[in-house]
Amino acid sequence: MTLGMQTIASSLIQSVGAFSASFQHLLALPTLAQLWRQHGPQPRGQKPKLTGPQLVQGLVFHLLCGAGTFAAHVFQLTGVQVSDSDLSQRRAAAGVDVFEAIGQAALRPLATLAEHPTACYRGWRLVGLDGSQTSVRNTPQRLRHLRKAASRRFRAAFAQVPLCWLVELGPHAPLAAVVGWAQESEWALAHRLLGQRPAGCLLVADRLYGVAAFVNALLVVGQSVGSQWLVRVRQSVHSTVRLVLADGSALVRVAVADSRHHNRKQGFVFVREIVGRGRRPGGAWVTGRLWTSLFDARAYPAAEVLALYARRWAIEVRTKELKEDLRGGTTGLQSHTVGTAAQEILALVLAMAMLSQVRLAAAAQGPVEPLRISFGQTLALGRALWWRVAVGKGIWRADQVQALVARTLEPIAAQCLPPRRARSGQRGRRQPVSSWPRLTAPTYQNGPTDYELLPIHTS
Repeated sequence: MTLGMQTIASSLIQSVGAFSASFQHLLALPTLAQLWRQHGPQPRGQKPKLTGPQLVQGLVFHLLCGAGTFAAHVFQLTGVQVSDSDLSQRRAAAGVDVFEAIGQAALRPLATLAEHPTACYRGWRLVGLDGSQTSVRNTPQRLRHLRKAASRRFRAAFAQVPLCWLVELGPHAPLAAVVGWAQESEWALAHRLLGQRPAGCLLVADRLYGVAAFVNALLVVGQSVGSQWLVRVRQSVHSTVRLVLADGSALVRVAVADSRHHNRKQGFVFVREIVGRGRRPGGAWVTGRLWTSLFDARAYPAAEVLALYARRWAIEVRTKELKEDLRGGTTGLQSHTVGTAAQEILALVLAMAMLSQVRLAAAAQGPVEPLRISFGQTLALGRALWWRVAVGKGIWRADQVQALVARTLEPIAAQCLPPRRARSGQRGRRQPVSSWPRLTAPTYQNGPTDYELLPIHTS
């Protein structure tokens, strides 16, 4: 069964019709109730005033609205009056499985090769893999189950809930997400996501995943789902060069350690290695080492693949939008338990997917590049539309709501950010008051990045 975002979006608004009207053109409307019956808690006693699907819809709507209480937003959305304490009990009883099931069914790729060529590379859909941690407010109940992140210098001030997700690098649309509410590591969470990669994708990941064990898993799962991958590798990871290709890359052999006995070899995998460096105009060179499953050097030149890795930064931008822009920069999630904190993170991912579709719909009005449309402006104008329709309930006719939605997409597209102009001059900064050394005249330069392949020698 395929569950589209319009399942949440269209029924997200029984009373706030702008959500439904905004997404009517995207997907068909499956049932959310079936997923709740399969993965939600078993009903006990009398039928609740608020159904399970309405609870999920209300949580996503609450996170999108920003200001206001959960109970007020649920009442505005469904017309059902429930107290915040009752809602907390319902969420605690619901668990996390049903939210994960809804995310797996609802999240899907949005870009097409014909309409969004920058979202693909030679026919492969670009997908990023990354992890992050979200702060939660310190309570005795949370601290019994969660730990604080630590660095070499100090521990974090707040307990953390880990998140690992897949993001489509073109339209910045979430494709899959898992939350480590049982304190799983990012490494373990990433393995759970491998099977959720869409067919025909090129997965791009950072140095955490550039080891033989993860590459072996990528090769095995990639054959079943029909996908490729590109990961960055630390310079210290050992490999044996077997063949140097004409474009400067090489086929290398990497030993895979046995998971139960790290001193033993489980086998070997063959990958294509690319070594190069890049820099902005006037900046310092940064060396990178890449492994990929794109073995054909003629179809995928090493210089193109080296430059392609820079596209991975889009998932870092999306993580920032999730944690700061959508949540308003608040410290810590609103939820009070570990399970409801995981629900809130997954609901935020669903909200991000809905906003990605709004941005794509607005870009089609231009047409403009979706990533040139400001995420913050999309969120602000969307919220203004939803509240306007809510206040006008019973006053606006259906055709007027449709016209208002279409009118709102125009200024969203008009907020398209202009391309950055090249700058080569120095920008001064006021002299600091303190006497300790500090850069007072930094150089700010913007322009195309230069890439240079480095030779790979046989050992």
